[in-house]
Amino acid sequence: MFVLMTVADTICIPPHMFVQPTLTSVHSEIEAKYPNRVLMDAGLVVCRYGDALEVGDGVLVAGDGAAHHEVVFRLIVFRPFVEEVLVGAVAESTEEGVRVRLGFFDDVWIPGSRMQKPSHYEKESGLWVWTPNYGADQQQQQGERGVKAEEGDSGSGAEDERFEIELGAQIRFKVKSINFTRVTNTVKGVQATTTTTRHSTSAASVERTLSGAKLSNAVEEEIDMPVRKRSSSVDLSDSKVPASMHITASICEEGLGLTSWWSTSEEGDEEEGQEDDDDDAEMEEVER
Repeated sequence: MFVLMTVADTICIPPHMFVQPTLTSVHSEIEAKYPNRVLMDAGLVVCRYGDALEVGDGVLVAGDGAAHHEVVFRLIVFRPFVEEVLVGAVAESTEEGVRVRLGFFDDVWIPGSRMQKPSHYEKESGLWVWTPNYGADQQQQQGERGVKAEEGDSGSGAEDERFEIELGAQIRFKVKSINFTRVTNTVKGVQATTTTTRHSTSAASVERTLSGAKLSNAVEEEIDMPVRKRSSSVDLSDSKVPASMHITASICEEGLGLTSWWSTSEEGDEEEGQEDDDDDAEMEEVER
């Protein structure tokens, strides 16, 4: 979920900070510029990691009293990998889907097409509802675990079974794609270009340029880098500007969804395991 990224940038130290050690001033300017900023095709910067790796000599520019240093430093970046499972809280529910909040990141989107099957949106409550259909074997298993299900044929469903995705509830989801949106002013108006990225299987480093800063990946081979998949541009002159980074997720798999949905099964398995351990202990005592 979090990776280290090495960044090379020109850090400007204003004259009133010359009384401080150069390294202290550099760190202060980095912390003022980068945290809570989205780097395109990279991720959301959380904070600086450790001291700067390299600090060049200060250069004075005509008409500017500040010192400009070429600095190489590391950042902690929030960039989950595709198929990673995370847990967040349900923040919003609409007909299009559900928005999830991670605490420091609020732009996780689960579309209606990626809900547990079958699911539907109830306008009365404003919530998504999962109504699972159990076959005969599944109904028997659910009954053993204490889940109420109506008896029926293999093709019939349990009408009384409904699980609502309540606001504020803890939800477990799987990341499917990471999307970055770049907003620019053009002659035709404000344009937003959205790039959907996925992770490649290679560990080759990727270098990109953003506002004159050269970004390079400092993560070892276990971290996959995102590659460009598609790009689209829309006119935003009369609409809301989308988030610079948002995640598309899914809960359409067993074990995903509200954590409360699966707690009964997990607790039942734990109790069965404890009972087996107790039985084994009793057998050992009898043998002795």
